[in-house]
Amino acid sequence: QVQLVESGGGLVQAGGSLRPFCARSGRLLGTYVMGWFRQAPGEERELVAHISRSGSSTYYAVSVKGRFTISRDNANNTVYLQMNSLKPEDTAVYYCAAGRIASMSGSEYEYWGQGTQVTVSS
Repeated sequence: QVQLVESGGGLVQAGGSLRPFCARSGRLLGTYVMGWFRQAPGEERELVAHISRSGSSTYYAVSVKGRFTISRDNANNTVYLQMNSLKPEDTAVYYCAAGRIASMSGSEYEYWGQGTQVTVSS
C-alpha cells in the first residue's frame, strides 16, 4: 500500500512560482512512475507531467512545458513540481499519483494523494 500526501500549494500572483511536493508512506516511491495531475472547477482532470522511476525521463503537457519541472528524490520518497511563470489558468487542485507505467491517463495510476489547491490571481 502507498499513501501519498501533497503539500506546497497556495495563492500566488500571476508570474509567480510555487513548488508543491508529494511525500509517500508505505512502499518505496522508487518502485513507481509518478505523475502530477490537476483539476479545475468544472473541468476534467488532466495530466500535467510524469516522471520515470529513476527520474531520467519526463513528460509535460503542452500547456506547462517550459514553465513546470517535475523531479523526484527517491531517497527521501518525495516528488516535486516546480511551477514558474504561473498563469491564472493554472488554478486547480493538483494531485500526485503513483503507477506502474507512464501514462497520460489517470486510470493507469493506482495511488492518489488528496490534492493541494493552487490559485493564481491575475
